[in-house]
Amino acid sequence: MERSPTVQQDIEKLFDEQMRVRQKKEQERKIRNYRALNRIAPKGGILFTGSSLMEYFPICEMAMSAGIKKLIYNRGIGGTTTDDFLKEIDTVLLDLQPSKVFINIGTNDMTERVYGKGWMAHLIENYEKIIRMALEKLPETDIYMMAYYPANLRLPWQDDRIRELIKSRTKENIDECNRRVEALARKYGLHYIDVNDGLADENGDQKEEFSIDGVHMYAEAYEVVFRNIRKYI
Repeated sequence: MERSPTVQQDIEKLFDEQMRVRQKKEQERKIRNYRALNRIAPKGGILFTGSSLMEYFPICEMAMSAGIKKLIYNRGIGGTTTDDFLKEIDTVLLDLQPSKVFINIGTNDMTERVYGKGWMAHLIENYEKIIRMALEKLPETDIYMMAYYPANLRLPWQDDRIRELIKSRTKENIDECNRRVEALARKYGLHYIDVNDGLADENGDQKEEFSIDGVHMYAEAYEVVFRNIRKYI
């Protein structure tokens, strides 16, 4: 028997709520662990921080494999929005007092489902708050703002639910967000890094062979990112 559209919508809403609860608990677990690690971590290292697109970046292993003998931390947390980042900014940024910080935050703000049509303005407003707090608390830290990676909304294995979740991450929207982040970096005299060379296909979409779901990427893609960012480390 086929479900009615109303029943199907109710099931999807319940599923989404359960997913949000599980994600929140997972974020809380990671924050607790990071707080404990920060208490014993030497200060002045190099920090990579942001959402899952940073969490998935095996930067410590890649740097070691490349012979880079520097202290590197990754404090990325999946599902993090700029609101979440601001709430936990001590744990994911300030407490480590890094000499350099590489930031990739905001892709989870790219949705009308949460922030409406003003999501981009919300993203940039919060990003500026993050930058201003970092400059105030860490005046000696070099701040590197990373470009948002390309997405792919037309993968053959992508289901409708994923496509709906990421539908705002069009090439045009990501390009505009990158322009605004770059302008923000110029405003405060910070570094903006376009790390995307080699990640996109001829249409400007995330390459299929790199893509897990249209947003998240396999390690091969992060090898490309690492090559693009290595000179800044």
